[in-house]
Amino acid sequence: MKHLLVTGGAGFIGSEFVRHMASTHPDWKIVCFDKLTYAGNLDNLTPVQELPNYAFVQGDIADREVVRYTFEQHQIDTVVNFAAESHVDRSILDPDAFVISNTVGVNILLDAARQHGIERFLHVSTDEVYGDIEGDHLSVENDPFMPNSPYAASKAGGELLVRAYHVTHGMNTVITRGSNTYGKYQYPEKLIPFFITEALEDKPLPLYGDGRQVRDWLYVHDHVTGIETALLHGQSGEAYNVAGENRQHNIDVVRLLLSLLGKPESLIRYVPDREGHDARYAMTAQKLKALGWERQYTFEAGLKATVDWYLAHPEWWRKIKTGAYLEFYQRQYAERLKASKGQGE
Repeated sequence: MKHLLVTGGAGFIGSEFVRHMASTHPDWKIVCFDKLTYAGNLDNLTPVQELPNYAFVQGDIADREVVRYTFEQHQIDTVVNFAAESHVDRSILDPDAFVISNTVGVNILLDAARQHGIERFLHVSTDEVYGDIEGDHLSVENDPFMPNSPYAASKAGGELLVRAYHVTHGMNTVITRGSNTYGKYQYPEKLIPFFITEALEDKPLPLYGDGRQVRDWLYVHDHVTGIETALLHGQSGEAYNVAGENRQHNIDVVRLLLSLLGKPESLIRYVPDREGHDARYAMTAQKLKALGWERQYTFEAGLKATVDWYLAHPEWWRKIKTGAYLEFYQRQYAERLKASKGQGE
């Protein structure tokens, strides 16, 4: 594997993967492919843009011609697909974009990979394909899919296409399912960077429902090394959970963030819950650990590193939180905040 195509490589987790692979595999050519929509940001790739083994192509995985050209121009033999619409809230507002990127686009990418006889195709998916996890159960890789949002359903559809190409065409495929990921360079509409940046400006923090939803948190560098492990050592046709195995209630995460920032809990505003909000995600990563993967960051250490990064890089996030970002904020939170309750009310 010497010519690696990383689709969605200018996004949050994708750019971390590009930075990691370009620096740790100097004998590989790393081609970053990204549509550069609202969450794709070339600033995320500044640390690698001068490296001799790095190249960037702007394109959409749903565009057959651009995908074909990229495979041929860069002699691609390996694909890691991060390209996706990824925010549940946005999928409720605009599901069409999610089906096109997360399902149709995956099919086009797989078909190009088949035609060019690539060595391996790794598809990055999510724990949300498992749906709402009840009781004390921890999701394992052969659990059924029970997606509850347009985002999760579109990701499940992409996964099923990957499986179909493996079975039908014998393609060497691997799937990873990551838990809620946080860290530097994350677009500030997701819970942790959203609340960090809003709290830094002393704005109200709209927390859905009672804040008791449970998520499994994973630091971005650990997610990336998990994907790398699956890429290099995973068995063809298999899926691997990349789990933080660190479950936290959303309200507890927000309180810890406010403590790290030295901000008051009075900023928290409980707002009406979103539609179909899953109460609990929980996975185990035993299958990936058997390949030799280990997490390096505790939740507390990762969260502090994340807070410190956003404190040190206001120029990165302030220029994002304008224009289209503010339009989304108004659509998603304005009415909810009018009906909100403060901490202790």
